[in-house]
Amino acid sequence: MLERVALTAAAADLLVKLEAIHGPLMFHQSGGCCDGSSPMCYPREEFRTGPSDVLLGTIGDGVPFWMSSAQYAYWKHTHLTVDVVPGRGSGFSVEAPEGVRFLIRSRLFTDHEAGLLESEPPLRTG
Repeated sequence: MLERVALTAAAADLLVKLEAIHGPLMFHQSGGCCDGSSPMCYPREEFRTGPSDVLLGTIGDGVPFWMSSAQYAYWKHTHLTVDVVPGRGSGFSVEAPEGVRFLIRSRLFTDHEAGLLESEPPLRTG
């Protein structure tokens, strides 16, 4: 399967640190306004996905990245890269106390990649 989501080196390093503190993690991007459009990182057992959530893939050491299906409808043509920048994001995401926040960098899939995606099975939902 074509990779839909990836991590920068800085985000990968932060995930290692956060997993040492919080245990297994997951990402969810809801597509709501303000911080809801940012990727939120949660302890895996503390966030429940639902049937309207789509699993884009895993990043780092098996960290699942979920997105609401409404948000996915807008982003399905893009490759996402999770990065980290200084600043404070949502108080619910586990990186907030570190004085940084996760964000998404994106690029459109190439025509070749888009063709490959059409032949893949549907993504798993929550």
